[in-house]
Amino acid sequence: MATVVSYGAAKVVTGSCHLLSIDGGPNIMIDCGMFQGKNEERNYEPFAFDPKEVDILLITHAHLDHVGRIPKLVKEGFEGPIYATRATADLAKVILYDSAKIMKEDYRTRYKKAQRKGKEALERAPLYEEEDVDAAFDREWHYPEYNTPMQLSEGVEIIYHDAGHILGSAFIEIRYEERGQKRTVVFSGDIGNDNDMVLPKLKACAHADYLFVESTYGDRDHQGADESLSEFKRIIIDTMHNWGNVIIPSFAVERTQELLCILKEMHDRKELPECKIFLDSPMATEATDIYRKHAELLSKKCQNIKAKDGTIFDFEDLVYTLDVEASKKINDVDRRAIIIAGSGMCTGGRILHHFKNRLWNRKNALIFVGYQAVGTLGRQIVDGARWVKIYHEDILIKASVHTINGFSAHADQSAIVHWVSQMEDLKTVYLIHGEEDKQVILRSVLKNALHQKAHIVEPEEVIYLS
Repeated sequence: MATVVSYGAAKVVTGSCHLLSIDGGPNIMIDCGMFQGKNEERNYEPFAFDPKEVDILLITHAHLDHVGRIPKLVKEGFEGPIYATRATADLAKVILYDSAKIMKEDYRTRYKKAQRKGKEALERAPLYEEEDVDAAFDREWHYPEYNTPMQLSEGVEIIYHDAGHILGSAFIEIRYEERGQKRTVVFSGDIGNDNDMVLPKLKACAHADYLFVESTYGDRDHQGADESLSEFKRIIIDTMHNWGNVIIPSFAVERTQELLCILKEMHDRKELPECKIFLDSPMATEATDIYRKHAELLSKKCQNIKAKDGTIFDFEDLVYTLDVEASKKINDVDRRAIIIAGSGMCTGGRILHHFKNRLWNRKNALIFVGYQAVGTLGRQIVDGARWVKIYHEDILIKASVHTINGFSAHADQSAIVHWVSQMEDLKTVYLIHGEEDKQVILRSVLKNALHQKAHIVEPEEVIYLS
């Protein structure tokens, strides 16, 4: 009998890692992501399984909480093939090298502090280094096309479908035969919010016997796309007219590209007051290049913009700051700047420097356009903190703080329920990738709206697909 064990993203949002073991068939891992926020210490714990016994790795998409521990997996013995769309592989390479770089820099900082205190060494080394990322990409990689079956082994095939979450993202349909019975289990990865701004909408899933679905926003619906866009524009325009600055912590992948599209459209329609826009994130700049490379995967709206302008994202007021010196020079612009920087949850990166220089000014505005995990600096601010500590300095928050959830790349409650409702022959829904209080609400909604049985997956619970 096939089993599934979730070694991450069970009752939490991050650390996606699920192992499907097919009786008489392969052990298939779906994602191997990094824990973030209050759970990040779990990254340094030993895997609760033997990486050498994992036969195949399937990747749903390139966000760090879905790919961030792949180099560790390879380092500790995984030798099997890896499956991902080409766009996902391209983005994962950027994200994983950046992750290794950040961990190395963090280690060096902690090592210097330890030496000043008379310690010779640190107990904990980086989770992995650049050569471990090299090793991961030296594995055997396969690149599924959307909606096209691929054989994994005898009697086991996969189909990747467009999840509409980020470039190259997929929900994965795994078909196998067990004791003469054909079974289909679907892993959603992260499924998209149907705003159709940069990516096509989430594809329908016609059939599944078992569904493992994300539940990040299982307790609520997002603000409407039009309403979110209007609010975003209003904050930008009002802040520019007040001679202030707008700071936007943004994830390098998808959210940043959406923001660039919106700002370009505002510029082209002459809705944007005179200002400078800084994309202060080398990783986001690299990711934007990858979006350009795979433009055929983008929405019809983006295709039309490219056909008209020859470019999807660029316009004259947009500045890409690739090096540290260029980033520092943003401090010289004291008014009418829009600064987009990482990290998206404010756990590090250049956004912290901009917070230190601008959060205390009441003329400025801070806009959150993405999920803020429990335990992150971003979540502290969203939850109403009046002071934050940045680089050992207490900073008073006087800037106005705005949260616009309509830009989320995750499906909201109504979208999840609608997507599930389209599946025929569905026996059980398994809720993963969500905080438990939100999963409890989604479970109740699925039961009441669809009469659908749903189960909240416990960490390392063995689930039998009978």
